[in-house]
Amino acid sequence: MTAQNELRLLPWSGPEGKPCYLSTDDKGGYMSRLADNIEADQLDTAAILFEQASVTLDDQDADPEDLRRLAGELTGALGDMLRVATSRGHLLGVSEPPGF
Repeated sequence: MTAQNELRLLPWSGPEGKPCYLSTDDKGGYMSRLADNIEADQLDTAAILFEQASVTLDDQDADPEDLRRLAGELTGALGDMLRVATSRGHLLGVSEPPGF
């Protein structure tokens, strides 16, 4: 098994919103692949939201409700991206940003 400082932060939260970690020596194992796939989906979602945000913000007639919904979706995507960045930073030996 991996050492405590080598745990992988998974791209989902556990009970009560607490971080989930994976301890394994098998980077090609089921849980590692699942985490990789979810991270890839989260990155794709963030890219789509970025495009939508660009279009919506350029629209002078954008509905305030659309802007609120977009802000909520962007906030969620940003949280996912921070978790992915933190996880990958740990894998690279980079320190964790504040708030995680």
